[in-house]
Amino acid sequence: MTRIPSLAIAGLAGLLLLGSLAGCANSQSGSSYGRSSTRQEMTVRQGVVESVRKVTIEGGNTPVGTVAGAAIGGMAGSNVGGGRGSTVGAILGAVAGGMAGSALEEKISKKDGVEITVKLDNGNLVAIVQEADEEFHPGERVRILSGNGSSRVSH
Repeated sequence: MTRIPSLAIAGLAGLLLLGSLAGCANSQSGSSYGRSSTRQEMTVRQGVVESVRKVTIEGGNTPVGTVAGAAIGGMAGSNVGGGRGSTVGAILGAVAGGMAGSALEEKISKKDGVEITVKLDNGNLVAIVQEADEEFHPGERVRILSGNGSSRVSH
C-alpha cells in the first residue's frame, strides 16, 4: 500500500481552504443581498448620477488565510533537518506560511468597484461605493436603497 506523505495531504487541504476564500468574501454588489437583508424594509430615494469613478475594494484579511498558510508552512518546515533543526524549520515555516497565507487571502478577495455620486431629487449629493457589476453613467436616473446601515445604487 502506498502512503501519501502528511505534507502532501496538508498542502492539498490548505490549497483547497485558501481557494475557497474567494467564495467566502461578502459581496459588495449592488444586486446581491445577504440572507439577513431579506424581508427588511428599505428607504428608496431617487436621483441622477453625477459621476462614476473606478475604485478598488480591498480584500479581506481573516485568520483563515493566516492559519492555513501557517499549517502548510509549519509542516513543510518540519521536514528540514532533524531534531532541533526540524523544530526550528517548523517554526520558521509556520511564520512564513502564515504571512504568505494572509497576503494570498487579501489578494484573491480584492474586487473592482465603483464610487457613484448621485444628486438626489431633494438636491443633496451622496456617494456610494459598491462592486462594479453594473454600469452607471452620468445623467442616468437611479434609485438609492438604504437600510440597516448600508445603501446601494440600482437602476
